[in-house]
Amino acid sequence: MADQDGKRWVGSWTASPTAMDGVALDGQTVRMIAHISRGGESVRIRLSNGYGTGTLRIGATRIARRGAGDDIDPSTDRAITFGGEGAVAIAPGALAISDPVPFDAPPLADLVVSLFVPGTLPQAAGITGHVNVCQSCWVSPAGDFTRQTTMPVASSLDGVFFLSAIEVPAAADTRGIVAIGDSLTISNISTVGANNRWPDQLARRFASLDAGGMPGIMNQGIGGNRIVHTSRGGSLQQRWDRDVLAQPGVTHAIVFLGINDIRNRNRKPEED
Repeated sequence: MADQDGKRWVGSWTASPTAMDGVALDGQTVRMIAHISRGGESVRIRLSNGYGTGTLRIGATRIARRGAGDDIDPSTDRAITFGGEGAVAIAPGALAISDPVPFDAPPLADLVVSLFVPGTLPQAAGITGHVNVCQSCWVSPAGDFTRQTTMPVASSLDGVFFLSAIEVPAAADTRGIVAIGDSLTISNISTVGANNRWPDQLARRFASLDAGGMPGIMNQGIGGNRIVHTSRGGSLQQRWDRDVLAQPGVTHAIVFLGINDIRNRNRKPEED
């Protein structure tokens, strides 16, 4: 729905929520890179606790444009709030949408989102996020380092924690394209950090034609995903409402699925 200025929110970057097996957090900061498609003069984000077994508490959230490596550009650093508060509690299975924050986000920019998670989240807590997205994520030692230009790093992985969308305001007639698929869509054997997923290539093609009028491109690929049978993140039928219809500003969907149904890697006769 458009607001009084004739604009509405459209997804510029997404990661379909899944369960992150084998990871844990203990009062640490995570710093993630999101390569957006369409730009905007402000942003808001979505955080998901879709697979959490308890309430997720976020102590601080900040966004900035990327500097060198895992650094932020401090001149662009902004705090993100939820209902006017810096901290937010997200119930199991729920999500939180932030307040809009004025922010100069150029098309095809690398944005950095830093989250401080003050509590202890063991593996059994059901951490929500997405691994194997061909983008590095850095995890600090214990402490809130969201404001730091250079964050101390205790570990890193290929993925994102909790962050499921970055949205920008756009004209009411702006298109929103969801690319929903499997590993071939999210990043299969692509170079980490190179932004060579095919939805990224699609965004670059639109930007070369008209950056101001380009659509928002939302990558909702999940490795191993299938159309009918349950897999990581749910089958296409199970996640269609969440990952396509519920995305802000969506007008089109590109469905690129089926190879894992044909493959039937577990060789179940009832799934042939």
